[in-house]
Formats: sequence, structure tokens, C-alpha cells
Amino acid sequence: IPVPSGPVGATCLYVVYDPVAQQCVMASAGHPPPAVVGPDGTVEYVELSPGPPLGVGGWPFETTERDLAPGSVLALYTDGLIERGEGDIDEGMRDLADRLVRAEVLERPLRQARHDIVSDLPPGRLSDDVTLLLARTRVVPPDATATWQLEADPALVGRARHLVLEQLSRWELDELAFTTELVASELVTNAIRYAGGPVRLRLIRTDVLTCEVSDPSNTQPRMRRARTSEEGGRGLYLVAQLSHRWGSRYTREGKTVWSEQSLPLTDRLR
Repeated sequence: IPVPSGPVGATCLYVVYDPVAQQCVMASAGHPPPAVVGPDGTVEYVELSPGPPLGVGGWPFETTERDLAPGSVLALYTDGLIERGEGDIDEGMRDLADRLVRAEVLERPLRQARHDIVSDLPPGRLSDDVTLLLARTRVVPPDATATWQLEADPALVGRARHLVLEQLSRWELDELAFTTELVASELVTNAIRYAGGPVRLRLIRTDVLTCEVSDPSNTQPRMRRARTSEEGGRGLYLVAQLSHRWGSRYTREGKTVWSEQSLPLTDRLR
């Protein structure tokens, strides 16, 4: 197997959409920009400042923030979709924009529209693989979120638990009260102990219940198994055990650690 003599890298486009703030944050590592189909049917490409492909360069990547109206469609794709050996990249991007319009992505299920966008591409003339991902933006209504700012005071962890229990009672999610109280308590405690303040605690109720804790530190949490002789070190392990999913993401001000729990069946059927 021949070994490449030069540097080897991979392009990447990383996108995070916040349905509460209706804001999309994205960064590119040498990858083509996403296309946005607005609610009025217009198609435009987000202007990014791409960094080098992953594995090639070593400097930070620049993020771009973009507000997206509810019902917009975001199209992410590999360069094989716009580089097909016939014309330049600009022509390929114009062709993709036309395909998005003809596929009526605003009115139709995205699974059907996606198929129509790529179905007539000539396989024999493709110079690279083709991948297309479509996502429709939605908005979480204000009454489905609750946000609190807390100072970096360990005495406020008890208040955080109280706030969570009150909010879950308003949402009639008492079945999740114990686990969410514990998750919020552990995440707020870790943020105060290791990152300082202020700390933002946020609950989001959609098809899942999300508990988020944001702090000003960019140090990512690390889960470990505490020894039997240790008094601490079990917080993130408990969060992972009580959550359907959990993780952490960087923000402009620091980081956010989040935890998701499935809603009770009776609540999902409402």
C-alpha cells in the first residue's frame, strides 16, 4: 500500500444550532459553506472563513454566528456534490441552489426532497463521493425553557435544586424531579468548584428534557471512576448513568455541559 509522502488531512464543517436563541454557530476546516434556504424560498451560502483541513494546520478556527428564521432548511454537503468535473465550483454551487429550490425543501419531507436532489446525478462522472444532509430549524417556545444565573457560591447549589423542582412541577414532570435535581446539583457543583462563576442553569423541554450548565472555563469535563476510599469524583459518572445522553460543547464565553433525559411516555403522547 503506497504511503502518502505529504501531509494528509480531512475537511470538516461543524455546526451547532440553538433552537432557543434561533442561532447557528459554525466553523469550517477547509470545507465548503452550508446553504440556507430561507422561509421565503431564497437560497444563500453562509460566508465562512475556513481554516486548514484537520491534520494539516495548527491554528484556531474562526467561528461564524448566524441567526436562522424558524422553518429554514440548512444543507450540508461534501465537495463531491459541487465538484463534478464539469465547470468550476461556483457553477456547482449555483446548480445545488437550483436543485434545492426545485426540490421544494420548505414544503416537503426532507427525506423525499433529499432523494430528488441527488437522484439524477450521473454516477459515472462523479470524481468524489457525494453526501447531503438537510436539517430544518425549529424554535423552542419561551414557556418551554427556564434559565437562571447563579453566582459562584457553593451555598447556591441548594437554591439550584429548588429552582429545578419548582420548574418541573409547573411542567408536570414530577417523575423526572429526583434525577433532574441530582443532575443539576452535580453539574452546578462542578461548575462552581472548578470553573468559578457566574454559572448559567437552563432547562429545556422539547421531545426530551435537557439540563444545561454553562460556565466561563473552556476546560472540558472528564469522567472517571472514583476509588472506594475517595469522597468525591463521582459527579459526572452519576450524570452519565442518569442521562439518556450527555456531553459538553465550547461556547464563546466558556463551555456548556448538557444532559438529556427521555420524557415520561404519558407526556410524550400529549
